[in-house]
Amino acid sequence: MEVQELDRAPGLGLLYPKAVLTGFTRGGKELPGTGYLRRAVQVDRTQLAQYSRVCGFGLTDTLPVTYPHILAFPMAVKLMTAPGFPFPLVGLVHIGNRIHQLRPVRAGEPLDLRVWAQNLGAHDRGRQFEVVSEASVGEEVVWREVSTYLRREKSSGGKESRPETPELAEPAALWRVPADIGRRYAKVSGDSNPIHLYPLSARLFGFPRHIAHGMWSKARCLAAFEGRLPDAYTAEVSFKLPILLPGKVAFRTEHIGAGWAFDLRAAKDGRPHLAGTIS
Repeated sequence: MEVQELDRAPGLGLLYPKAVLTGFTRGGKELPGTGYLRRAVQVDRTQLAQYSRVCGFGLTDTLPVTYPHILAFPMAVKLMTAPGFPFPLVGLVHIGNRIHQLRPVRAGEPLDLRVWAQNLGAHDRGRQFEVVSEASVGEEVVWREVSTYLRREKSSGGKESRPETPELAEPAALWRVPADIGRRYAKVSGDSNPIHLYPLSARLFGFPRHIAHGMWSKARCLAAFEGRLPDAYTAEVSFKLPILLPGKVAFRTEHIGAGWAFDLRAAKDGRPHLAGTIS
């Protein structure tokens, strides 16, 4: 794979308009053989504190397990909006996310970030692919993320792969998700996709109201486990129905072996929003 080194984070404020302007007409059969690298990325502690508050994490010198995602995400968007990428960014559905924390990462550690795409294949609703993000300290890989995206197309005969979760107990908590959570998360993450910001901008893309970021909902769930997880673990989720804003959700958990299963459902009617495991 060819690796292109970047000296700064790509600007999401420019990449999202670019994604809209490129339209819906891209087509292709192969993922690019190019990845991106940023070296010695330093954490902005003010942004870290704001992110932690929005997602429900405590303020510590250790990065929340989902925090490196927002450091690598601009590189992922640059990859998916680059010439030659087979699918338009607009219309892609984030259907799954798996994070491996290999050890706790301290806020003062400079991180080398790498991003690439892999595993283009069939899905029962179209085609899917993975975007891999990796964080290293020196030569040591300390964190790895695999995000799975779906391009909806006519059935291609594939099967979707999502983590299985057992029937869970009664809700451990009920959370109100405020109407401005998309804008608050966008401010701390840089992910200003218009489907998350306002009802009007979301309706332009086919949603009845704006929706919460999937990675906010994952982060909020994992924040509820603080103090109960080992130094190294894997947290995997599948994203199901979006959380329309404002909303109210039920958070449920269950021990499974040495790990956990958890999910988020609509408090009113039980519609599933997210299901995941920690192992």
